[in-house]
Amino acid sequence: MTNRHLLLVEDDRPLADLISFHFERAGYNITRTGDGEEALILADEVKPDLVLLDWMIEGVSGIEVCRRLRRRPATANLPIVMLTARGEEADRIRGLETGADDYVTKPFSPKELVARAGAVLRRVRPALAAETLEYAGLEMDLAGHRVRRSGRPVQLGPTEYRLLRHFLENPGRVFSRQQLLETVWPHSEEIELRTVDVHIRRLRLAIGEPDLIRTVRSAGYALDADGLS
Repeated sequence: MTNRHLLLVEDDRPLADLISFHFERAGYNITRTGDGEEALILADEVKPDLVLLDWMIEGVSGIEVCRRLRRRPATANLPIVMLTARGEEADRIRGLETGADDYVTKPFSPKELVARAGAVLRRVRPALAAETLEYAGLEMDLAGHRVRRSGRPVQLGPTEYRLLRHFLENPGRVFSRQQLLETVWPHSEEIELRTVDVHIRRLRLAIGEPDLIRTVRSAGYALDADGLS
């Protein structure tokens, strides 16, 4: 599985490098910071699928970052795994009560950390771990790289396939053209924003249900079945 986005909040650079290496090998895109305030901003900007959060960081503590993320509607259900050197039971309980989905004590095996993070994703965001994505009659077989609409095969180009997969993993969520560029196109800095519109049109034609991908004025696009008649 690919295209999972990890926000890593760790101010120990060598450890952050090690963690990034193992998560990138597992197919994650990584955004890094060692600052709690910046982590809160990045959570809104990059919209990660998972946050790996060190308890002891400069400025706003990891436990406070976790608390604030849980208070915000947009990040209330964001999977969070906390990293800490604090192994006492009371600390673990405090971390989990604050809203962390899992708690990993240093030192740890990087491979085990990746496995624990994957387990949290499967539990909290099952669509990101699924072999098949389904929404409103659309079905994407990730292993077979096939798409069907109401049981009929849908032929898609590589870019349209990546676009549709991104939408299926996040149904109902609005993405700006810039967000889609950065997520779907491998070299987004070389692509113009209007290119997104072209591929959205192609995707709508291919699935035969133009209103399923909703245009949100001044905001972007969303996979949304509410607009279907």
